[in-house]
Amino acid sequence: MTQEFRIEKDSMGEVKVPADALYQAQTQRAADNFAFSSHKMPTSFIQALALIKQAAADTNAQLGLLEGDIANAIAEASQEIIEGKHLEQFPIDVYQTGSGTSSNMNANEVIATLASRSLQGDVNPNDHVNMGQSSNDVVPTAIQVSVALMTENKLLPALTHLSAALTVKQQELAEVVKTGRTHLMDAMPITFAQELGGWKYQIEHAKQAIESSLPAVKALAQGGTAVGTGINAEPRFADKFAINLSQSTKISFTSSENFFFNLSSQDAIVAFSGQLKTAAVAIMKISNDLRWMNSGPLAGLGEIELQALQPGSSIMPGKVNPVIPEAAAMAAAQVIGNDTTITVAGQSGNFQLNVMLPVIAHNVLESIELLANSSVALADKAIATFTVRQDNLDLALSKNPILVTALNPVIGYLKAADIAKKAYKEGLPILDVAERETDLSREELSKLLDPTTLTQGGIAG
Repeated sequence: MTQEFRIEKDSMGEVKVPADALYQAQTQRAADNFAFSSHKMPTSFIQALALIKQAAADTNAQLGLLEGDIANAIAEASQEIIEGKHLEQFPIDVYQTGSGTSSNMNANEVIATLASRSLQGDVNPNDHVNMGQSSNDVVPTAIQVSVALMTENKLLPALTHLSAALTVKQQELAEVVKTGRTHLMDAMPITFAQELGGWKYQIEHAKQAIESSLPAVKALAQGGTAVGTGINAEPRFADKFAINLSQSTKISFTSSENFFFNLSSQDAIVAFSGQLKTAAVAIMKISNDLRWMNSGPLAGLGEIELQALQPGSSIMPGKVNPVIPEAAAMAAAQVIGNDTTITVAGQSGNFQLNVMLPVIAHNVLESIELLANSSVALADKAIATFTVRQDNLDLALSKNPILVTALNPVIGYLKAADIAKKAYKEGLPILDVAERETDLSREELSKLLDPTTLTQGGIAG
């Protein structure tokens, strides 16, 4: 079937645009120019653009700069995009002009078309929808707004959920003792509650660090316009815009104290991404520990059994793999890689403008989504559902020569080391060897070497 086109005009001349497209000439030029990947700008970013256009229209109307009927039409058109409509009208590749001008104009054009139809009049993408704005402040603001919304509405609740799942499992396994490990080698005993508590503290620490980096993200670039001076924006615009956006999103945004900072750098997002990386490191650590503890079931550690979710092999019948921790670890690796991209992109602020804004948006929003989804999956399909293999735990504890560490204050390090080596060599429980090699009674040794007591720390005896 032959596609139909219409002719649109911009400052560079005429362009053929699909007849049914809501966008206009500049979007089409960008779609023609940028075919670098299969990645389009994230939905949350596009919706943030619409939120900005809505708040800007309301602000300009309040300041007496934009006719009320045009402002209302822009606001209503923006709301449709905010609600998830017309997303197919945003075809531009992530790898586009570094300012994100193409995406800003894409939003301006789609909203202008929708508003014009509603108003049955002419709403201009530049003069009306983009009034008091520049791509140079709109796109950094869209990054900030989408990051703040995704973090508060999805990521922080997900991390809270994971922490809560760890708390429940801690309580469930509070009295279960297992062999601790350092260097992957047998070490002194710990409880599951202690091990899970370490994981929980990692998640809480990461969550708090993310929260602490949000205020800088919420101090918006909007109002800086072209180079940070605020040219063509009414002086009261920035503060009123932040108020209007805060009301519509239910998140407290402020106007930046220095627009040159927001336009020329992405330091706030770089710092925020660093905290996402810390969370990813925690997710990967927990995931890999779960994989090790689940290993076997016969030839590995076999301390726990993860929930069986799907067949694990296309050739080995009956094999079940730790699929959720593996997927979460991969997601964490991607977040760590995204942070590197954001770091490189963040230093690409040449004079008054960073010119890698779209790739920053793509990577930071992907990281938020990956961390949120990983946290929920780990909580619900790994942490909450794994069971303990008590027989394997008890067997390992009974033979663990490292328990002799508790005898250091009683018999000295060298004598304890000798006993441990003999226990390893003979394959005997440490209690049997210690009874043979020392003057201590079996009763006394049993007390000194009790794994549960040893998890409490301090000096034995």
